[in-house]
Amino acid sequence: MVMQQYLLTYTGVVFALYLHHIIRAIEVPLDPNIQNELPQPPTITKQSVKDYIVDPRDNIFIDCEAKGNPIPTFSWTRNGKFFNVAKDPKVSMQRRSGTLVIDFRGGGRPEDYEGEYQCSARNEYGTALSSKILLQVSRSPLWPKEHLDLVEIDEGSPLTLKCNPPPGLPPPVVFWMSSSMEPIHQDKRVSQGQNGDLYFSNVMLQDAQTDYSCNARFHFTHTIQQKNPYTLKIQTKNPHNETSFRNHTDMYSARGVMETTPSFMYPYGTSSNQIVLRGVDLLLECIASGVPAPDIMWHKKGGELPTDKTKLENFNKALRITNVSEEDSGEYFCLASNKMGSIRHTISVRVKAAPYWLDEPQNLILAPAEDGRLVCRANGNPKPTIQWLVNGEPIESAPPNPSREVAGDTIVFRDTQIGSSAVYQCNASNEHGYLLANAFVSVLDVPPRILAPRNQLIKVIQYNRTRLDCPFFGSPIPTLRWFKNGQGSALDGENYQRHENGSLEINMARKEDQGIYTCVATNILGKAENQVRLEIKDPTRIVRGPEDLIVKRGSLVRLDCRIKHDSTLKLTVTWLKDDTPLYIGNRMKKEDDGLIIYGVAEKDQGDYTCVASTELDKDSAKAFLTVLAVVSAPTNRMTALPKERPERPRDLELTDLAERSVRLTWIPGDDNNSPITDYVVQFEEDKFQPGLWHNHSRYPGSVNSAVLRLSPYVNYQFRVIAVNEVGSSLPSLPSERYHTIGASPEINPTGVQGAGTQKNNMEITWTPLNATQAYGPNLRYIVKWRQRESRESWSNETVRTTRHVVWNTPIYVPYEIKVQAENDFGRAPEPDVIIGYSGEDYPKAPPTDIRLKVINSTAISLQWSRVYPDTIQGQLKEYRAYFWRESSLLKNLWVSKKRQSVGFVGDRPRGIVSRLFPYSNYKLEMVVVNGRGDGPRSEIKEFTTPEGVPSVPRYFRIRQPNLETITLEWGHPEHPNGIITGYNLRYQAFNGTKTGRTLVETFSPNQTRFTLQRTDPISRYRFFLRARTQVGDGESIVEESPAPLNEATPTPAATSLPTTTVSLTSTTTIATTTTTAATTTTTVASTTTTTESAPTATIKQDFGNNTVRSIPVKAQTPSSVQLADLTPGMTYQLWVFPKWSSPSENSYITFTTSSAYTKNHVDIATQGWFIGLMCAIALLVLILLIVCFIKRSRGGKYPVREKVEVLDHEDHKVDDPSFDYRSLESDEDNKEPPGSHTSLDGTIKQESDDSLVDYGEGGEGQFNEDGSFIGQYTVKKDKEETEGNESSEATSPVNAIYSLA
Repeated sequence: MVMQQYLLTYTGVVFALYLHHIIRAIEVPLDPNIQNELPQPPTITKQSVKDYIVDPRDNIFIDCEAKGNPIPTFSWTRNGKFFNVAKDPKVSMQRRSGTLVIDFRGGGRPEDYEGEYQCSARNEYGTALSSKILLQVSRSPLWPKEHLDLVEIDEGSPLTLKCNPPPGLPPPVVFWMSSSMEPIHQDKRVSQGQNGDLYFSNVMLQDAQTDYSCNARFHFTHTIQQKNPYTLKIQTKNPHNETSFRNHTDMYSARGVMETTPSFMYPYGTSSNQIVLRGVDLLLECIASGVPAPDIMWHKKGGELPTDKTKLENFNKALRITNVSEEDSGEYFCLASNKMGSIRHTISVRVKAAPYWLDEPQNLILAPAEDGRLVCRANGNPKPTIQWLVNGEPIESAPPNPSREVAGDTIVFRDTQIGSSAVYQCNASNEHGYLLANAFVSVLDVPPRILAPRNQLIKVIQYNRTRLDCPFFGSPIPTLRWFKNGQGSALDGENYQRHENGSLEINMARKEDQGIYTCVATNILGKAENQVRLEIKDPTRIVRGPEDLIVKRGSLVRLDCRIKHDSTLKLTVTWLKDDTPLYIGNRMKKEDDGLIIYGVAEKDQGDYTCVASTELDKDSAKAFLTVLAVVSAPTNRMTALPKERPERPRDLELTDLAERSVRLTWIPGDDNNSPITDYVVQFEEDKFQPGLWHNHSRYPGSVNSAVLRLSPYVNYQFRVIAVNEVGSSLPSLPSERYHTIGASPEINPTGVQGAGTQKNNMEITWTPLNATQAYGPNLRYIVKWRQRESRESWSNETVRTTRHVVWNTPIYVPYEIKVQAENDFGRAPEPDVIIGYSGEDYPKAPPTDIRLKVINSTAISLQWSRVYPDTIQGQLKEYRAYFWRESSLLKNLWVSKKRQSVGFVGDRPRGIVSRLFPYSNYKLEMVVVNGRGDGPRSEIKEFTTPEGVPSVPRYFRIRQPNLETITLEWGHPEHPNGIITGYNLRYQAFNGTKTGRTLVETFSPNQTRFTLQRTDPISRYRFFLRARTQVGDGESIVEESPAPLNEATPTPAATSLPTTTVSLTSTTTIATTTTTAATTTTTVASTTTTTESAPTATIKQDFGNNTVRSIPVKAQTPSSVQLADLTPGMTYQLWVFPKWSSPSENSYITFTTSSAYTKNHVDIATQGWFIGLMCAIALLVLILLIVCFIKRSRGGKYPVREKVEVLDHEDHKVDDPSFDYRSLESDEDNKEPPGSHTSLDGTIKQESDDSLVDYGEGGEGQFNEDGSFIGQYTVKKDKEETEGNESSEATSPVNAIYSLA
């Protein structure tokens, strides 16, 4: 329930802002501020009737009023020529109106102003015309003087007394009276015809007792003119007194009058013809003579008279059929009969028709460059001709307009521009009349406007439906979007529903829906916006209501009513007793959370209702208070006995048997120490549902007899159930049966529907009456149907089922349907009329004038011309576009040509097709869809989507063959959406929560492999890979390198796996995702239902093979279970359910265990294994250094000749401080040391080049006396080398080994 009082102000601002620019135009809202600003061609709002008869005694007013902006001016024509109002002093026009006033107060003859008038209303945007008004002055001429002779006639002969009233305008009303102003008694023997004559089927002697005068009453002058009276003289063969034959069985034979067969006095002969116009009343008349006076009966040849619009008049001598239609054409015959014989007269009726509208042209408001059409379709008999005029002139003589095309009854406008506004007239005429309609075409360019009050506040109860209104106007029709809290994309989804009139409907208002909503209306001329603040309020709930109480008289009673409501809303609490407001007297006290009654009396017994209400909602709770008389307490108090369900009532008895009621009496059973609070009476009947018991009524526990209201024609059997606070008793034994007498039904079936199952039928269905509604035997249903607005007679069928199929129906025609219940006692009241529709057929025409516009690489906009309603042949469901991808603009790329479709619901001329593939050739066709299916397909349209961004690569694989390299491989995108220009790779190292800087690599479009050299063997890497086209980068695919090889997953023996504790108190859980640490407790959102028996926990491991494990658990308080042996870093789904049932598909929780690596990660410098490894390496280096020192100290014997040759050969290296001793040993030592690689920061690292020379003091060698080389090893660290290499690596032990060779 939403506070939307502002809608009362804007009930007049209901305007059709549908996207209808064909046939149906934009409607200007009724806001006077807008109407006063927008230009508008004239529109006739009031005019006099076409045939205008005036009273000559009054001034003449010929109405003509119009609206427009600017205010239109008026002019008149008379008999086709300009009528100069200013030249005639008797004629004037009312101010701000075109109404003509002809004033005769100064004299003049009204007859001088008779003629055909037509009004024109014009402004700068066009001219509107009124209908041609034929002005006539009423006339009441005098009766011509004439002398009437005495009428002599034989008794029993027929007689016609002529009236011949003077021709008045309008014709007078005729009636017959005596000269003493006594009305003439009429019956089937003597009656007045429609022409005013008085007919005697046979004359009797008493007809001469009075004279006969015809009277004419004229409407405008309110005068009655009387014709000279007729005097009758009856010639009789037996002039006895009339009283002597009063008791004779045959009056005519007693008087000597010969009985004769009937003959027609009017019309003459055996047949005649009559023409009537559609929509008026058809009056057929047959007056016959004969002795005795004949009876008249009417029939229609080949059918029945339409009972719903047929009426017999003038003692059955006249047949009136109201509102004649083409179906009433045919042959009617009247049958005149008496005991001497019968005669018939046939009247052939033909129904002609003045023009009547099928599609009356409507005002058309367009935006610049929009298309539209005016349609003027009329029918009649003969078929009318259509003539178009523009601004009052024939369209053939109007200035040419290139944007206008006339095609018979339709004018099509294409690419209209400002300045094309005009008023068009459509004249449909035939020999029986004409129709004239004005429809203007106005081309407007109006920026968007919001018509609702600004900054509205709407309050709604949580979980209720609400609607935010934003009426708007603009030309072109603006596009309306809703935003919440000023950010995000347009609101649209399962909880939101946008209506074409600008309203945003929220299906279920939640707390998160609270906020400020902004509606933005946009067109090419600008935009307008408005804000609506939505507040979600908590519902009003009675959390603890009153309970049924049984108290002793005089005690104190408290009825609880504890309420929870929204604190921002004003709460009102009222109490009702027996559904009427409770008077709070001196013995009662109303508190915030209840009602207290002091000194309870018998009159306090009854139903008490607590009603809690706010401005938005309310809640109520009811309880019954039973007051018992005070009973003396026993002398010996005994221990309270246990309470149990009551014993069942017994000895049921039926008394006071009546047609619609019976009294049921029973003897209560033992209450088993808990007072009986209620009795439930049930019944069973043996006709419709034998053996099935239904609740009939409920009574307080203090009564043991009740009068039961019964339905007719039901064979009742009753039983009673007692109720106390413990529970219900067993049902009593059934009573004897009681069969009520029948009656006609009082209600009709409900749920009546009519719908076609095939194109030529209509199936009528309904909900049948039940056993207590049938009221009698042989229940059946009278099904009636007829076409809506056809005025044809009702067709009917009596059935006993719940459906009836009408065959041979036109395609999708509305029918009026009635279903009436009937049994052997009679019928139910007249049922309501229900509208149903016959079957639908496939649409006959496709949408035309389809135009495409590419919006972006994945969407296009469509515009089309709507089809005529008569080609839909059913209820329009949607316009549907079928489209398929013909090919890609990329060569050799296979594409799927599967047809896709998108529907545009309702009668709309535009829509958007999305989810297209970029850089592709598409084909599209459209159809109209109704309830039967698709119509014919339109012509195929072809279009091409531009290039877009690519999809993600098909795959992205990461392999880590060793600690030094990572190999990446990827596939080309499955959907390139254009020409691939390359790939972008972003990656960064991470260790737990620490991340390194992001590096970027760019690759050519043909490269799909990359090897990364890594220097950090501990960190992992996260890679982001995306393809790119000329439009931009596509979506990235993200992968992480696997865990390093030295990070094996701990085994259960080495590392305790995560243990997860999950609450079991849940029957309906909300799917949540939880990441658990080493020990994590996950609380599951639950209802108040608790698993009563031992449940089963099912855990599903969410990876490739979907492992499922089930373990039985015991329900505890709190109910929880610990899950062990889980895999680190894995996602699980957990179900908990009773062992006798199966898990619900949606009742589970999702949680993720933490990664083993992340859990065990600490600083590597503090790890014991790392410290031990470093110590071992240091010890090994120390040992090697000691060995080298000892060996050098011992010296070596070298051949002097070889040494000298070597020194001569390498003389240039003696002074080189970088001399490497390894060059004397092997040629392989001159190779580039292995292991050089590119680091992440781009620097090149080399393995250590240290040699034994680095440990000497200088570049010179020392020799002893025998020519041997003596060197002293000392540690040398070059300063420049130290500064150039920031690495703190230890001296390579491999070099030391080389020195020992």
